[in-house]
Order: sequence, then C-alpha cells, then structure tokens
Amino acid sequence: MSEHNIILSWTKQTESFAYKDYNRDHQWDFGEGLVVNASSAPQFLGNPEYADPERAFAAALSSCHMLFFIAICSKKRLIVEDYVDQATAFLEPDEQGILVISKVILRPQVTFAAGIEVTREVMEKIHHQSHDKCFMARSVKSDVIIEPVWD
Repeated sequence: MSEHNIILSWTKQTESFAYKDYNRDHQWDFGEGLVVNASSAPQFLGNPEYADPERAFAAALSSCHMLFFIAICSKKRLIVEDYVDQATAFLEPDEQGILVISKVILRPQVTFAAGIEVTREVMEKIHHQSHDKCFMARSVKSDVIIEPVWD
C-alpha cells in the first residue's frame, strides 16, 4: 500500500468574488520541487495556459495505461522505442443532467525497436492487460476506451 499526497493552494487575487470575476488559477504541489500551475478549463473561465482537472484526469489515465504497457512489454522483451497517446476526456451530462467525465478515450501509438515484430493480436492483448492492471482505470466509474493507432 502507498499514499500519494499533494498540496493544492489557491489565493484570491481579485477584488470581486463574483462568479465571473474570481481567479481560478492555483497550484498542485507534488513535493520535491514539482509544482504544476492549474486552473479550471477555459469554458469555465480558467486559464488555458495551465493544466485543468479534466485534462489532468485524462493524462493520469493515459500515463497509468502507458506505464503498465511498457512494463508488460519489458517483461516480454518487446523493446518499445516510442509511445504517444492522444487521449480525450469527455465532460457530458449524466442521466440526471449533472456534468461528469463520462468516458476517456486513449489512442496509443506504439513504435517498437527495429527487428521487433508484434502482431495486432498481441498488441491488443497487451493493451487489454494494461487496462486491467491500471490503478486509475480500475478506480473510476468513467468508461476508459482503448483505441490503438496502427501504422
């Protein structure tokens, strides 16, 4: 078991505290000098230059899946040279009309080392295993859909 702590800090920087006026910018401090500037998504009056929780959610799921994928490949001696995922989180109303991240689509594109041949069937199996092992995917109620990009 392990714990994963962050410190979130926000300070009011506007005179007005009206909904359209107050600042959304804040920081996620992961410790050891790692600080990420964050805000709400632009459609919720946030700063588009900063990370927002919805994109961070997609990034966390994508990262977790990738880490399990490359671990499985390493154990199978399938050398991965490059892994790029263009993930998308969908914020949509649920049955009650409340906004939720309904699904996240991961679109991993994997490049193996020269001479490493991996069939589509093997790739799909590794993606399936990665999804089953991913702590994040196992912890959320959103659908997590894997759509590998094939060369």
